[in-house]
Amino acid sequence: MATGRLGVGETLGALNTALGPGDPVWFKETRARHLRARDFLAPRPALQARFGDEQVPERVVRAVAGLQGPGVAPVLRCTSTPAGLALQLQRPAVFESVLGAVAAYVAPAAPAAPGPRILLHCPALRSAPGALRLSQLRAVLVADHLARTLRAHGESVRLVPAVRDPHMPTFLQQLRVDWPAASERAATEALRNRALAELSPAQERGALPRGVLGTVCLKELVQERGRAAGYDPNLDKCLVTEDLLSVLAELQEAARCWPGDSPPSLAAAPDANADRCMVVHVVSCEEEFQQQKVDLLWRKLDDQAPLTQAPARPGVQGVGSEARQGPGTRCVRPGTPSCALQEGRLVCFPACGDSPTALPQTQPGQRSSAFSPWRPSSLRCSAQPRTVSISTKGTKSGTFVMYNCARLATLFEGYRHSMEQGLYPTFPPVSSLDFSVLQDEGEWLLLFNGILPFPDLLSQTAALACTAPGLHTTARTETMCKFLVQLSMDFSSYYNRIHILGAPRPHLFGQMFARLQLLRAVREVLHTGLATLGLPPLNHI
Repeated sequence: MATGRLGVGETLGALNTALGPGDPVWFKETRARHLRARDFLAPRPALQARFGDEQVPERVVRAVAGLQGPGVAPVLRCTSTPAGLALQLQRPAVFESVLGAVAAYVAPAAPAAPGPRILLHCPALRSAPGALRLSQLRAVLVADHLARTLRAHGESVRLVPAVRDPHMPTFLQQLRVDWPAASERAATEALRNRALAELSPAQERGALPRGVLGTVCLKELVQERGRAAGYDPNLDKCLVTEDLLSVLAELQEAARCWPGDSPPSLAAAPDANADRCMVVHVVSCEEEFQQQKVDLLWRKLDDQAPLTQAPARPGVQGVGSEARQGPGTRCVRPGTPSCALQEGRLVCFPACGDSPTALPQTQPGQRSSAFSPWRPSSLRCSAQPRTVSISTKGTKSGTFVMYNCARLATLFEGYRHSMEQGLYPTFPPVSSLDFSVLQDEGEWLLLFNGILPFPDLLSQTAALACTAPGLHTTARTETMCKFLVQLSMDFSSYYNRIHILGAPRPHLFGQMFARLQLLRAVREVLHTGLATLGLPPLNHI
């Protein structure tokens, strides 16, 4: 039997290696009707492309059937079927390995190498709470979700701006958003002097409004970087104000001076810290054009500005930059109708651009998910300035997830109460449980689709790698929402069919404890997933 934490990625990698050189062929089954007969499949058309019209060599089939290695799930059999090579795992052994070490499956897989420092910038938080549009509120929650997910994956994350409005901390506390409070304003003198040198020469500064220094031409910089970089071709001039310079100064200081670093010496290169930083701008859909201006102006006024920056927004392509060329910036733009759980009710809000007249009230310490990514949101990030675009699709909300969290809490409370009454014995050591009694199809569905792949899911939601040229990268913030809803559906279907706490008869206790351990793992996965969204689970119906 394999040792250590089993992984879907490790198993797929070993399966494809066993077939020999070529593109990946194997995939994991997810549908219940397919899982009755197989767990992984190598489709026949892909095998024919690899081996021709002949049968797969027997030595290859034997190699697959005898597969072993770190993280590789133990194989029961590999057979040739009309659909292709069908592989089934040793399910009791997989149950024992996974359910015997549940804590290992609610943590993300360790990254292969340390990633860059990530500066999350959410411009909406410079507004007063009452002035925020719905799309901006969604941007705030997406930024918070990204921060939680990245930190859970071990990434170093810094949040900008520090909120200054006196009412904003209370407002964010109601949303369960953890964001830093106001700090000293960064010095703007160096940026101001550089901006004055770049102002269009024909301007009469005496006729400018208060706080406006003039305009800076960005057209040349856009043309220099090329339209393929993702900048709006209409970008031309940027109105330079004292407030805009203050924004740039805060970003500049945050990118260069990371908490915990020793103060840079005069001899050190000015970008010694900045070149390890990626900047992600999380903006509403209507703010992306302005964020592109900010990005370009930062580059024009600061020779050590992050080379990868991007505004990101839900539903639209964003801006980005080349990967690994200094600090990067990405942006998220939320902006579609949202359904959410608030005080046990499903609440729907209008689409991007509409402003709610009043925010829903929540219990102290409970986030209103009215603006959280409860409807699945696909988040696309871009590098150098990068843009993250978010689209929301689907009809499921967090209400169903919360309801099933409460059902699980009620189940375990029922067991504890019955144990105290002497109806059931105390829970035995997990190592003594016989998981071969878990033979219901719903039990394997929960483990194989819900628990086993969860570490890989946590890692995917924290991935901000640049996978395409230009400004774009992908951040999968929507996958957690989709996953939690699907896991809740699978659990609900199983729970509605199977009576977990059966009659208090000794010969039934073994199966009851094995099922309770399985559902304990499901509960841990649900709670961990909710934590990445900043949402506490419901503990009672």
